Amino acid sequence: MLLVYTHKITPRFKYVFKQICTRILGIPVNFTTVIEEFIAHDSLKMSYTRQPLSNEIFVRANELLFEQGLSDLDINVLPWEETKCFFPTGEKSALPFDVFAATFYLISRYEEYLPHVKDDYGRFTAQESLAFKNKFLDQPVVDIWAYKFKAILQDNYPDFDFPDQKYTVRPVIDIPVAYDYKLKGLMRTIGGTFKDFFTFKFKRLYQRYSVVMGFKRDPYDTYKYVINKQKTSKYKFVFFFLLGDFSTYDKNINFQKQKFISLIKHVGDYCQVGIKTSFFALSNIEILKEEKVRMERIINTAIVGSRHSFSKVNLPESYRHLVELEIPEDYTMGYVNYLGFRAGTCTPFLFYDLDFEVQTPLKIVPFQALDFAFLKYHSLLDKQQALKRLIQSIKQVNGTFVPVFHNYTFGNNPRWQHFKNLFNIIIDAKTK
Repeated sequence: MLLVYTHKITPRFKYVFKQICTRILGIPVNFTTVIEEFIAHDSLKMSYTRQPLSNEIFVRANELLFEQGLSDLDINVLPWEETKCFFPTGEKSALPFDVFAATFYLISRYEEYLPHVKDDYGRFTAQESLAFKNKFLDQPVVDIWAYKFKAILQDNYPDFDFPDQKYTVRPVIDIPVAYDYKLKGLMRTIGGTFKDFFTFKFKRLYQRYSVVMGFKRDPYDTYKYVINKQKTSKYKFVFFFLLGDFSTYDKNINFQKQKFISLIKHVGDYCQVGIKTSFFALSNIEILKEEKVRMERIINTAIVGSRHSFSKVNLPESYRHLVELEIPEDYTMGYVNYLGFRAGTCTPFLFYDLDFEVQTPLKIVPFQALDFAFLKYHSLLDKQQALKRLIQSIKQVNGTFVPVFHNYTFGNNPRWQHFKNLFNIIIDAKTK
C-alpha cells in the first residue's frame, strides 16, 4: 500500500490519487496528515505538499487540489520527454510537473465548466479543449503521467511487487435507428416514398420496397454480423438502443413494436445492453427516467449504462441526472469528429461534481474513436494507420480502448466501405 502524506486531505486530493494509483496502476493508496504515522509506515510512501519532510519521494503540490469551486487558472503546457504536461513543480520535486493536479483538471473536465463556444447541437467541441490547442489530444496523457510516477516508485522501492494491468477493449454499438425501412409504419413509409420520389432518389425507392416486401435485408440490419463477431470475441460488446419518442432529432422505431422488442432481447442474450438517451431526455430527467424504465422492462434486468444522442454532454447536469437515476456507467465522453482522449485518459473514472465538490458513483467510460471520425481519412490505408496508432498509444499504458460503431456502419453503403475491416483490426488486436 502507498501512504501519501499531505497537509490537508480534500475530496479532490483523495479522488485523483485513487484514480492514478488504484484505477490506473492497481496500487492501493491511503492518506495521512500525521507525520509520525508517515514515518512509521514501512512500505511505499510519498509526500504531496509544499515542502519535503525529509528525503522521501516528494511532489510539490499545486493549490488546485486544495481549492474549492472554479478559478481562472493560468495553464502553460510544456514538453516533457515524449509527452506534454502543465503545473511545473520546481527542483526538489521528484516529478517536474504536478501530475496529480493536471490529472484532476483533465478528468474532472474543469474546462467544460468554464465559458466556451458550443456547436450547433450545444456540444463542447475538440477545438475548445486544452488538449487540441496544445496538440496532445492524440495521447492518453493522464495514463502516461501515471506510469512516469510508477517508474519513480519502482526506482525507490525495487523489491515491491507492482501489479500488472492489461490492455482491453469495450466495443460499443450505437443504435439510433434500428432499421432504415422496416417497422416504420404506414405513414412514415408513405412519407418516405414521396420524399424519395420528389428528390429523384429512385434507387432508394426501389430499395425501400424491396425491404418492405421482404425481398431484401434492411441495410441497417447488421445484427447477425455483430452477434457472430461477439460469439468469437473475448471482449464483451455493449449495445445502446434508442427508446425515445419520435421527434425532430430522434427517428427510431416505436419501442412498443414486438419485433423491435424481440431484437433487443435477442441482442441482450449475447451482449450487454444500455439506453441511447434521446435528445430531449438530456435536459429532462422525467423523460430519461421513462426511457430507462422502458429498457429495463424489455431486458428484465438493470441497464449497463447510457450513451447520449449526438454524443452530447452538458456538465454537470447531464451526469447529475444519471447519478440521480442510479445509472451506473456513461459512454458519451469523447469527440464526434476527432480520434483521441477528451478527458486525457483511456481508463474509466468516476464523475467528480465540481459544483458540489463530491465524487459520485457514476463511472465515465471514455471513448476514443467514433466511426464518423474516420471519414476524414480518405483511403483505407490512412484509416488503418490512424486506428493502429490509436491502439498502440492505448496498449502502451495498458488502457481500455472504447471504439463506437453504429449498426449502419456495417451495411453496404459506400460511405462505410471498409469499416468492417477496421472493426476486425480492433477485435483481433493482440493485448501487447
